[in-house]
Amino acid sequence: MIAREQIRNIAIIAHVDHGKTTLVDFMLRQTGIFRANEAMVDRAMDTNELEREKGITILAKNTAVTYRGVKINIVDTPGHADFGGEVERGLRLVDGVLLLVDAAEGPLPQTRFVLGKALALGLPAVVVVNKIDRQDARPAEVLDAIYSLFIDLGASEHQIEFPVIYAVARSGRASLRLSDFDDLPVGQAAAPGAAPHPGETPGARARTLEPLLDAILEAIPPPKKAETTHDKLQMLVANLDYDDYVGRLAIGRLSSGSVEAGQSVAVCRADGSTPRGKVNKIFAFEGLKRIEIAEAGPGEIISLAGIEEIAIGDTIADSEHPIPLERIHVDEPTMSMIFKVNDGPFAGREGKYVTSRNLRERLQREAYRNVAIRVQDTDSADAFKVVGRGELQLAVIIETMRREGYELTASNPEPVTKEIDGVLHEPMELMVCDVPQPSVGVVTERMGPRKGRMVEMQQLGSDRVRLNFRVPARGLVGFRNEFLTITRGEGIMSSQFDGYEPWQGKIPKRVSGAIVADREGETVAYSLFDVQERGALFYGAGDPVYEGMIVGEHSHPGDLDVNVTRGRKLTNVRAATRDDNIILTPPRQMSLEKALEWINEDELVEVTPKNVRLRKRVLSAGDRYRLERERKRADGLL
Repeated sequence: MIAREQIRNIAIIAHVDHGKTTLVDFMLRQTGIFRANEAMVDRAMDTNELEREKGITILAKNTAVTYRGVKINIVDTPGHADFGGEVERGLRLVDGVLLLVDAAEGPLPQTRFVLGKALALGLPAVVVVNKIDRQDARPAEVLDAIYSLFIDLGASEHQIEFPVIYAVARSGRASLRLSDFDDLPVGQAAAPGAAPHPGETPGARARTLEPLLDAILEAIPPPKKAETTHDKLQMLVANLDYDDYVGRLAIGRLSSGSVEAGQSVAVCRADGSTPRGKVNKIFAFEGLKRIEIAEAGPGEIISLAGIEEIAIGDTIADSEHPIPLERIHVDEPTMSMIFKVNDGPFAGREGKYVTSRNLRERLQREAYRNVAIRVQDTDSADAFKVVGRGELQLAVIIETMRREGYELTASNPEPVTKEIDGVLHEPMELMVCDVPQPSVGVVTERMGPRKGRMVEMQQLGSDRVRLNFRVPARGLVGFRNEFLTITRGEGIMSSQFDGYEPWQGKIPKRVSGAIVADREGETVAYSLFDVQERGALFYGAGDPVYEGMIVGEHSHPGDLDVNVTRGRKLTNVRAATRDDNIILTPPRQMSLEKALEWINEDELVEVTPKNVRLRKRVLSAGDRYRLERERKRADGLL
């Protein structure tokens, strides 16, 4: 059993893409976690297939390194606000945080989001100004912005006296002084033109991450002794995992007491019940591995096997004195989506799990593991309302289910509204975007119809400007792709939940209509050649389609029903157009995220293990025409 004083529990928090996972890579390498002959992979903590594809952290994960005889448990947290539930769970495991900030971009919305959570829990911080080798690095200004952020978030006197480390995480280098990076070219280093230290090779003083590890040992306290009159077992379950050999694993930190393999425990649930269970095995973290131990003491982050019926937020306590800890509270979800059984003509052709029972069980399993989402029943037996933090979080759930063999249809994301003093309120987002100077006008113009209000404008230098907008959450649905287009790929945008405001009125959705197939069959190049003049196509020749399936984006506001399965008539009469060369423009590839952003209220995204299709809610063209006439008649337009 490790003594409490020989343990440090830290969470690495930062805005997305500021270098958290890369820094953990080098901490693992430099503390001897990998053998000399062992293959080392980049972003070792991003073990999920989706995380590696997207290049972002989605799930909070644990690892541990040993430095100077002290065990440092590290929780790598996501940087995206949509996965805030993971951040909140991770922070309940630790006694301090490592705040990473990009030396050029400075604190961004998710930096404020995750740091606010950490300061509210009273956690001390070590600040790392990363990427000081960037051409546009401005560490002195960024450090001032970090101090301002701590003050804005109400940091205590103790919390604001944080150590500052300068680092280049991708090279595994850190130092307390900028002048130690004197090997960086002038204009790149934070101290431009720093002269090499006399008698030393340039950069010799900043070769490893030892200054950072030393700062962790000094600034982060050992786990606190629980403020209780007893010394009985108490562990708050912050995460769940599954092992093929031992079953469900409950992950948490021992707040008090100790636990041994084979010990009987009580589980304190939300409803007040305290069923008994038995701990079969105890696992601790060592590097990227999970190792079995016989017993664990207070302050350690461990996994317990043997207790099947357990949920996040439950407390594992002494069987004779079951005293619960405060449950994990997460922010309210802001976006919702309807997940429905696939009822299209191609249903059941590609998926393994296609029934409403399969869909319900899978969504309930997701809600069980992810405290940031909720699953609600609807009027229809085969449709379920899933409420979450944002469209990215919901899209990740859909993509995960798709890879597991599920078929389903998903609706357009909608905001979760609430009534305050008899007035309908909707969630607002604080959107921060860094754009080139020439793009300021067009970004501001496009935010107008989306009810976005500019609240701050800041010159960053290097011909770049930072714009802050307060905008309804529904106004940002579908804006990311448009933003990248209007800034020619040079813009960076991010957002975070920023409270509720009265309903902002109607926000126009997609201006263009849809090109819809009017019959089932396979697309033919001959018919697509004529249709492509009317808009952008999503499919090439030889793809199966059905009536009501969307095959492209119309250039005009209305929908267009077309026959894309029509081939050339074969006759014995020579036609003037017979030898026309048919050249098709490459189709626009619609990923799941793009499809969810693109669809309107009367459209759905059909997701199967092999395909992502777009379709109308009502497939028959005749039925859609009748419904449109009834809507216009009800609105007094007919």
